[in-house]
Amino acid sequence: MRGSPHYHHHNNNNNNNNGNGNGNNNHYHFNGQQPQQQQHHQQYHQYRGCGAGGTGAGGVHRRGRQKHGWPDAAAAVYVSVAAAVTVCYWNGLHGDFVHDDIPAVTMNADVLGTGPLARVATNDFWGTPMSDPNSHKSYRPLTTLTFRLNHYLFGLQPVWFHLVNVILHGVCSVLFARLCISVAGLQRKYGLLAGILFSVHPIHTEAVTGIVGRADVLACLFFLLSFLTYHDTRWKRKERVVLSCIFGALSMLAKETGLMVLLVNLAYDVYTSWGHIKKSLVEHRHNEEYNSFVRRAAKMLAATVALLTFRLYMLQGSLPRFTEPDNPAAFHDSSKVRFLSYSYVAAFNLWLMLCPSALSHDWQMNSLPLVTSLNDARNIGTCAVAAFLLCATCKILSDMDTQKHSPQVLAALLLVVPYIPASNLLVTVGFVVAERVLYIPSMGLILLCVYGLQTLLNYRKSPKWVIITTKFFVGLTLTIFVARTVLRNSDWLSRPTIIKAGLKTLPHNAKMHYNWANYQRDVGDTQTAVNHYREALRLWPSYASAHNNLGTLMERSRDAEHHFLAAIRYSPGHVNAHYNLGQVYRLMNRTKDAVTMLERCLMLNSGYTAAYLLLAKLHTGTQTGRLLKHVAAYQSKNPEHQARYARWLHDNRRAAEALIYYKRAMAVNMEHRESVLGLARVLRDRGQKSRVYRLITWWQSTRRRHSVPGGGRIVFAGDLYVKGWQLYKQGQTTAPLSSAGERTPRRRNSADDKISMCNGIQLSHVMIPGK
Repeated sequence: MRGSPHYHHHNNNNNNNNGNGNGNNNHYHFNGQQPQQQQHHQQYHQYRGCGAGGTGAGGVHRRGRQKHGWPDAAAAVYVSVAAAVTVCYWNGLHGDFVHDDIPAVTMNADVLGTGPLARVATNDFWGTPMSDPNSHKSYRPLTTLTFRLNHYLFGLQPVWFHLVNVILHGVCSVLFARLCISVAGLQRKYGLLAGILFSVHPIHTEAVTGIVGRADVLACLFFLLSFLTYHDTRWKRKERVVLSCIFGALSMLAKETGLMVLLVNLAYDVYTSWGHIKKSLVEHRHNEEYNSFVRRAAKMLAATVALLTFRLYMLQGSLPRFTEPDNPAAFHDSSKVRFLSYSYVAAFNLWLMLCPSALSHDWQMNSLPLVTSLNDARNIGTCAVAAFLLCATCKILSDMDTQKHSPQVLAALLLVVPYIPASNLLVTVGFVVAERVLYIPSMGLILLCVYGLQTLLNYRKSPKWVIITTKFFVGLTLTIFVARTVLRNSDWLSRPTIIKAGLKTLPHNAKMHYNWANYQRDVGDTQTAVNHYREALRLWPSYASAHNNLGTLMERSRDAEHHFLAAIRYSPGHVNAHYNLGQVYRLMNRTKDAVTMLERCLMLNSGYTAAYLLLAKLHTGTQTGRLLKHVAAYQSKNPEHQARYARWLHDNRRAAEALIYYKRAMAVNMEHRESVLGLARVLRDRGQKSRVYRLITWWQSTRRRHSVPGGGRIVFAGDLYVKGWQLYKQGQTTAPLSSAGERTPRRRNSADDKISMCNGIQLSHVMIPGK
């Protein structure tokens, strides 16, 4: 490698059809209720005001639709939600690519279009083949295709990526308001309030302002389309179940959690069809409504099984890998600790949706300390949430016959079911808390709160002061949410702002200090970087990457050796630490130990180019040639490596072969300086002086033409984002080095040495499933 040694960083039971597709407005009659009960329900719906189409019974329903129907409310919803979204997210449109955006977008060949389009169907979200053991198995090809289209139309300009996210969020907010009015049966103004609350909720900033959060927003879009197609009376068509399943499949292809919409559809259909189901079970006679439900349920179950089978198939025989810092509870030996900790995480997520004051882009590494004892005060919160869920379940079961409170049932389903994949109940996931996974579940909590607000304000016996206080509280909440969202967007504008915000929220998180140390090192503040690396190690002593990066900043070889050995001890698969230690041993003239470390490095990653090049320096003769030839063959699109081997060939009097490799290098890059000059030397030595003259003249004129302002080639702006970044998978093998990503932060003795350091940005979710 060139340069001195340096480091490699890294809801409606009230619907006309009631979900049965018969188009008859006779839901309560089929429940087998007496006329007195039916009159009670009609009075109830009159009390509710029949907020939208699809609610109420008999003539009450039709009058309600004419007065408060969706067509009359649509324009107001569109404009209000669009205004709310614009106000909240305008300041986030000009943010840069940060955090996970780097590997998922700017370094992803499936997005950049440098790889075949078909690979999108076989690669994971980060561009790694699903069959690769190091793949994190997040299969989201639909989201990747939208990124690719973004790049095709506008290049790597982040403003367009952000704009698409904001538009999708606005559409989701409108559809959620539609769900609240037409399916849940909220009055128009309360459905609108729910849509605005959803659009301005601060918990959504990571999903909307963070570009990779498009997976959650896009999955939510198709989630809502699937649910509305199945349950919204005005959306129902002959093949509505099939169309709903198609939308469900698209939701899953945007993000894995989208599959849960099929279970939500089926569960809510069971609730709304319970009268027919119960009557058939009691009378042992199947009516048409029951048979219709059975057909719908069979289609929905079949689609669920088929999609689940496909998703399991795409795992390609292996499960995703993650490390202890990603999800510490998963690695604890005690099942009691794991249960208490996971339960508290669920309670904490509910609290974040209620009070999104402490937000962070990364919650790993004991940001939430494990709950190890029943005496831990945090168990009180867990018990409170468990009691809430138990009461909600009892309420749903008691409401199955009367079905007075369908919004509560729908809210519970939206809150709980989409969260299950991230709960560690089915599979262990590679994260503790991730705010963007709460994007869909937050709809359930918002619907529940707004329905409670509607019930309170419409209650005739409510004191006036209670109503005034409640309205004031709602207004204050909206104001706070808007302000918090705007402030949070500013945190996502750049790499230093997001790291500083995370460090302020979670000062006890070792990864935050590690991220900040990487940034400070990149800007040249070495001492601050050393201090934060050491703080990260104080908080998490086994942090292998922090040991590795700190070792790269040590002046003394013994200190560097100590940290590299520690990194290998805590993470035996840490490729960069092995390479770095080999570099140190070389500088200490411990050639045999250096060769041993480099060979171990290549056993971990046979494509680690830098190790081959360093070994080539440590060997002589034909062994050096074999190593350089291997690198040239492995990196056939890298002119540097072709020219390096050609130079060796020329030095060893194999001019004809050198000529071939110099031509290969120039076939990749006609203006590659070393290849042009090397080719000229070979031609000169062979006495072809006229060809040398023409070659040099052509090269100089080409360089001069490209150096003229306005007269040269157009520089692709995307290079400005990709240059200098390298994909780092903590505890896993690293990607082969490329000359475009090489950096030389420190100068030492040799002109070709390079000591590897972990990526300057901590790509914390690269190995996290389902996030």
